Amino acid sequence: MATVNLIAASKEDAAAVFGVLRTAFPTNSRPSDDLPQEQSGDQPTVWSAEFEPTQERIPTDPIPLESSVSATLLGGYAAVDRLFEALGAAFAVDHWGAASGDQEKEVDLRLSSKR
Repeated sequence: MATVNLIAASKEDAAAVFGVLRTAFPTNSRPSDDLPQEQSGDQPTVWSAEFEPTQERIPTDPIPLESSVSATLLGGYAAVDRLFEALGAAFAVDHWGAASGDQEKEVDLRLSSKR
């Protein structure tokens, strides 16, 4: 199990990222119509979802984004690695940093459209 936290300029970009992960790992229990909702206020909106990535992943095509999306992946080593691979297939990924512990790791990324 891993948690994905996103900071995106638009709910459409957040939905695109979550859509890639739902397509790659269809065993996830989130319904396909469960779309991010925007909150009012001056603070950036953080969207969060949990995924149970399996060893088998359905490949996804590159998906365009309106602007870059900051993503934090947090969970078990294998789960985070699988999410990272799925995102890398659909988006250009800049790896900002990582922190590792005994049972979990956290990876910070910036996602943008592949060129």
